[in-house]
Amino acid sequence: MIRDPETLTLLLDTIGRFVREKLVPQEANVGETDQIPEDIVRDMKALGLFGMSIPEAYGGMGLTMEEEVLAGFEISHTSPAFRSLFATNNGIGAQGIVIDGTEAQKQHYLPKIATGEIIGSFALTEPDSGSDAASLRTSAVKDGDSYVINGTKRYITNAPEAGIFTVMARTSAQIKGADGISAFIVEKGTPGLSLGAIDKKMGQKGAHTCDVIFEDVRIPAANLIGGVEGVGFKTAMKVLDKGRLNIAAASVGAAERMLADALRYARERKQFGKAIGEFQLIQAMLADSHTEIYAARCMVLDAARKRDEGRNVGTEAACAKLFASEMCGRVADRAVQIFGGAGYLAEYGIERFYRDVRLFRIYEGTSQIQQLVIARNLLRDRAA
Repeated sequence: MIRDPETLTLLLDTIGRFVREKLVPQEANVGETDQIPEDIVRDMKALGLFGMSIPEAYGGMGLTMEEEVLAGFEISHTSPAFRSLFATNNGIGAQGIVIDGTEAQKQHYLPKIATGEIIGSFALTEPDSGSDAASLRTSAVKDGDSYVINGTKRYITNAPEAGIFTVMARTSAQIKGADGISAFIVEKGTPGLSLGAIDKKMGQKGAHTCDVIFEDVRIPAANLIGGVEGVGFKTAMKVLDKGRLNIAAASVGAAERMLADALRYARERKQFGKAIGEFQLIQAMLADSHTEIYAARCMVLDAARKRDEGRNVGTEAACAKLFASEMCGRVADRAVQIFGGAGYLAEYGIERFYRDVRLFRIYEGTSQIQQLVIARNLLRDRAA
């Protein structure tokens, strides 16, 4: 749902100009240093990017899902690391509070998240619990007016920069599976909370992940999201539905950027006396890439509009994430092939994108998990 086309156009134009003028020139630097420059972070905050999906009542832009994925397309025409910092904040880092938080929790945290004063992080995955999230072992034991949390979370995006963590923990040892899981807000600096070393990844340099370790971390009972035990897994799944649409949008944006680079190279690179873009086998790769990008873009927009209508889009979000992330990988592979030997060299940037986008098929639910979600939902719906 687009509320005000004129305002949205202005926002998208502003984001597009920021990407071209500020972010693209910094891609190689971020890839080499594994750090996003502080002046870039300040500019992101000034543009309101940290609060795009935070409701207006709490200081954010309050973008609808359709508006958010359109912004995501634009933002993702550059290195995914830039998007990761503020999009994780907008998405899984804050949406647990937005969707299921108490009014007191929203009033306290969301305005600070919207300005980027604090950055949110989502702590679900564990060393022995990834795709099987319902088997997590981190515990939260009620002790008077507090909960005491123990456990370790792994691969937590934005953890080194985070001011708060949305933590999924088991509040009932007797209740197995998802129904024993609750969601909590844990602030940085709480005694007993520590971080592991920043992970060294194959791509997405500048977007940091690390372990988050809880050793007798005592938090107020008021930090139980929604004030109700046993619904944390449901909160996580609602957050991930939205997150999957955002990853799908990021996949589309990154693929559009890679195709644009491949098109430019195909027009400029000469072999056998003419531009390589005049050869039909190169044209086939360009055409297949454009076709798949178009299909993925349509899927993402359709799912976003359905979510804005208040419909359950668990299946559609999984379809969009599966197709768009796999599509992005195919476009990346073709782009490297079109560049030939140059595509294997760091100076051209395509090899960096090739490594960066590989993660889209893994986080917020692997492609295989999306297939399971889609099939199980289909079987359940037909049986109803």
